[in-house]
Amino acid sequence: MVAPETQSPFEQNISYIDKGLEQAFTWFSENFGTLLFVILIGLSTILIARNVNRLMDSYFKKANSRLHMDTTSFRMFRHIVVALIYFVGIVIVIFSIPGLRSLSVALFTGAGIAGIVIGFAAQSTLSNIIAGLSLAVFQPFRVGDRLNIMNEYGKVTDLNLRHTVIITWDNRRLIIPNSVISNEAIINWTIEDPAVIWPVDIGIGYDADIDQARSIMIEEARKHPNVMPPQEVKYSVIKPSLIRSETLKIGFFDSPVLHPVDPDFRERGEVKVHVVELGDFSVNLRLMVWFKDRSIAYSSGCEIREAIKKRFDKEGIEIPYPYRTIVYKNDLEKEKKVTEKLSRTEGDKIKCAVKSAVKSRLDDIGDIEDID
Repeated sequence: MVAPETQSPFEQNISYIDKGLEQAFTWFSENFGTLLFVILIGLSTILIARNVNRLMDSYFKKANSRLHMDTTSFRMFRHIVVALIYFVGIVIVIFSIPGLRSLSVALFTGAGIAGIVIGFAAQSTLSNIIAGLSLAVFQPFRVGDRLNIMNEYGKVTDLNLRHTVIITWDNRRLIIPNSVISNEAIINWTIEDPAVIWPVDIGIGYDADIDQARSIMIEEARKHPNVMPPQEVKYSVIKPSLIRSETLKIGFFDSPVLHPVDPDFRERGEVKVHVVELGDFSVNLRLMVWFKDRSIAYSSGCEIREAIKKRFDKEGIEIPYPYRTIVYKNDLEKEKKVTEKLSRTEGDKIKCAVKSAVKSRLDDIGDIEDID
């Protein structure tokens, strides 16, 4: 055997690699059973979690037609079950490895300090989980609701333990952490009563007949198929729960949960036109129409605005716009020269007129000779 001092650097590196490979092979042969068990547990955990997730999703789709289960609560429950399966798999893996087992026991022994360290390290994750559970329980919005949040409008497509997914009106996915969305002001267009009053603003000229414009706007709005007809509503949609009790029969009776509509909005379907502003160039009118929900309000409002514009053109009602006069610097200089020339010309005319008047006066007097 060659002494290390007499070996070349290349031979020393080869010997280190041989020792490392020998130690790795020895450790692998001694812990082969443990590694195989860990791999088996990991694969089993992934397969079980995915199968449970798929089975719960398919069960929800079948049961939803009969029980009308709430999507938001069920999805949160499904995410929690899948997370628990992964947690159990991780715990089994930890306790199957002796080194990790002793480390976990030490962590549990010093649970106070470990809890503080883990709490600081996972503060954002824990806040998102707690906020997600809070959103699932109190339900300021549900999966399928249409919201205005963070200057965006969209539909809620998913609510899990970490974040909420909203698909925006232009087909973007807005992913908001639950801790952020729980602190935001939200406009929920769908909760309890989805019907909405939608404004359509149009300006007319000051010479136009307001009553004629109002009748045309109301008539065109009534022609649109999405505008709600006049009606009176006493009850709104049902507040959701895990199982909606209004459709679940218990024994021989139902247990409906109905929420009365606000009296100020009980009569719906009326179309109104208000004069909202006397502007610099126009009389601004606001058409107020009822739609069954927010999803059709914007596009329908645009179609009504277009129909009103075409009708105004036929009836000769002007929709004014600001007029602007553009003056270039060269024109200003030319105008200044012309003004100065005219001023000199006018001055000469005045001087001549004065001389003529003086001469005429002197001629009348006849005492003084003519002057130049």
